[in-house]
Amino acid sequence: MTLGSAEHQDKPDDSPVTVADYGAQAVVAWTLKEAFPGTPLSLIAEEDADDLRLPSGAAMLDRITALVNETLGLARQLAPAQVADLIDAGGSPGGRTGRHWVLDPIDGTRGFVGRRQYAVCLGLIEGGEVTLGVLGCPNLPQAAPVGQASLDAEAAGRDARLAPRDSGCLFHAVKGQGAWVCGLAGGEVPARISAQTDPEGSAAVYMTSWESRHSNHDLTDRLAAAVGVTRPALKLDSQAKYGLLARGDASIFLRMPAPGYKEKVWDHAAGAVLVTEAGGCISDCHGRPLDFGAGRFLEGLQGGIIAAAPPTLHAALVRAYTEAAAVDA
Repeated sequence: MTLGSAEHQDKPDDSPVTVADYGAQAVVAWTLKEAFPGTPLSLIAEEDADDLRLPSGAAMLDRITALVNETLGLARQLAPAQVADLIDAGGSPGGRTGRHWVLDPIDGTRGFVGRRQYAVCLGLIEGGEVTLGVLGCPNLPQAAPVGQASLDAEAAGRDARLAPRDSGCLFHAVKGQGAWVCGLAGGEVPARISAQTDPEGSAAVYMTSWESRHSNHDLTDRLAAAVGVTRPALKLDSQAKYGLLARGDASIFLRMPAPGYKEKVWDHAAGAVLVTEAGGCISDCHGRPLDFGAGRFLEGLQGGIIAAAPPTLHAALVRAYTEAAAVDA
């Protein structure tokens, strides 16, 4: 995808943000407000409109406003200030009480720009627990088996509109009601999905982040090898990894960020409930549940994130991490 100068910028942490990130956040915020008019919206989302409200951000805000109005198709169009307010509706601090929506408007922005995998991710936290998750993965193949070549080819084909039969995947899960998937094009009945039940690590497909800045690939490779994985890692951006794990196309997702990095709730909330409802397990590296009630960050996270199926394979990975940490100490 080629973006003009008024369609993208870099954040202080050097991560990109585009008109699609801002626009999707505004559209989802507007939709939630309309769906629940009598309830104040608490939305924990990635973006804010601070830079867009500056004179230097006016051109980008105008472009976002045009895209939002085109998408919503309202009789009375929104003004730039209203769109900025919708983006800033995502500033909720979250917490252990109440109901909080969690949104990553474009998870994997580098993948979106680079014609790889990305996802639109919406979750719901109630009483500190994730109770609903939705992942829209436009470039994810609908059919297994999934490998690095098929992922890359599907993404390039979808972006060039060369693969109309594969319309991407829409995953959803509700706590206690299972995990489901259908095509993004609509018109089909969602199919229930289940994570892998094969406990053998040698047969496992192991996933990690596309970029090494998001995870220590040397460490994740060691952990995968420790449980018997023999295949090379499947590398892809975004929470699409959770979709593949829930669908049974992969058995392991390992994310080991640099020390001091704080994981954000919007990067994992929707995917976490999808995996657990499909029969998988997700925790920090010591086997502790992820804490989605602590606010905008996963506070207290130890080491990184281990998601796997079946539960016996997850337990083996936690043990492998403990052993590796003892060796490295």
